[in-house]
Amino acid sequence: MLNKLELEQYLLQSLNMALGSLMQGETSYTNSFDCKVLDDGFLFLPRLPAGYIIDDDLYQKIFLIANASLYPRYTLLKQNTAYFIPINTTDIHIQRGLFFPWKEGISKRLVIPDLDRYVLNITESNIPIMENLSINYNKVTSIAIAGNSGSGKSYALTYFLSALNRFSELIIIDPKFDMPSRWARENNVPVVRPQKNRSKSDFVSEINEKLSSSLNMIQTRQEQLYNDPNKKFKHLTIAIDEVLALSEGVNKSIKDSFFTLLSQIALLGRSTKVHLLLVGQRFDHTSIPTSVREQMNVLIQIGNINKKTTQFLFPDLDPKGIVIPTGKGTGLIQIIDNEHPYQVLPLLCPTYYTKKGVL
Repeated sequence: MLNKLELEQYLLQSLNMALGSLMQGETSYTNSFDCKVLDDGFLFLPRLPAGYIIDDDLYQKIFLIANASLYPRYTLLKQNTAYFIPINTTDIHIQRGLFFPWKEGISKRLVIPDLDRYVLNITESNIPIMENLSINYNKVTSIAIAGNSGSGKSYALTYFLSALNRFSELIIIDPKFDMPSRWARENNVPVVRPQKNRSKSDFVSEINEKLSSSLNMIQTRQEQLYNDPNKKFKHLTIAIDEVLALSEGVNKSIKDSFFTLLSQIALLGRSTKVHLLLVGQRFDHTSIPTSVREQMNVLIQIGNINKKTTQFLFPDLDPKGIVIPTGKGTGLIQIIDNEHPYQVLPLLCPTYYTKKGVL
C-alpha cells in the first residue's frame, strides 16, 4: 500500500503527463502546481499567478485523470462545480486549492444467498445497499428508483419491499399488475391493482382514496406530535411501481388530485414517518410533480447512465468520468442526509435469491 508521500508523487506524475500539453507546458517540475494527499481526498495546489485558467473545466479534467489513476484503491466523489478550499498560510500565491474528495475502495455488490433469512436482521436504522453503504430509514423522506426497461428496477424494488416489510406498513400500488402484486401475494400485503372492466380513471380514483387516507393519517399524527413531540410512530411506506403509467391517459381533474396528494405526502410525511417509494422509467414533470422530486433524499438511477438519463434525478450532474461497473442493477445512488457524502456514488444493487415466481 502506498504511503501519502508515494501517493502524492504518483498523482503528480499522472497529472504532469496528462495536463502538460493542456496547460502550455506548466507542470510541477516548473513549480506551477503541487498535490497534497489528505485522509478524505487530495488537494491540487496551483501557484498563482498562473499561465492557465483555474475553472470548472480544469477541475473536471483533473477529476477525469485522477479518478482513472486512483481506481480501484479510491473512488473520487464527483462534484458539480470546482471545489475551492482555503489553505492556512500567509503566502498569497498558495492560499487556495482545488479539493477532490474520495472514499476508499470501490462500490461492491451485496450477494445474499437467502433474502427471506437475510432481512430478518434488517432494522429501520440499517438497510444495507452495498458493502459499506446502508441507509437509516428514520432519515429518509422518499425514495426514487429510475431506469430504462430491463435495467433491474423491479429487482431493486423487491429488495426494498422485503427489507421495509420488517418494520414498515406498506401500501403497494401496481398499475402493471406485475412483480409487486406477486410479492404482495407471497407476503400477505394488500395491493392496489387494475381490475377487469374498470377504467383507468376509476383505478387512479381508488389510488387517490388510499393517498387521501394516508394524508389524513399524517394530519392526525401531526396533532399528536404537537401534544407530545417524543411520540413514536410506525413507518408507513407507499410504494408505487411505474408511476408514469398513472399520469398518462387519465382524466385531468383526477390526475391533478393525484399530483396534489403526492405533493402533500412528500412535503409533510417525514416527521410522521410516512414515506413514498416511487419507481419509474423517468421522473420528469409529467410523471410526478417537481415538488415531490425535490423532497426525495434517496435517489437511484440504474441502467443506461448518461447526461440525458440523469437529467431529472441529478440535474446538475455530468456523469462523465464516473466509473460505473457493468451488469444488471448498476448505476448511481445519492443519499442526502447528514451521514453520507452528498455526492453521487456508483451503485451495484444487491444480488439475492427469493421465492420462485415472484420475479
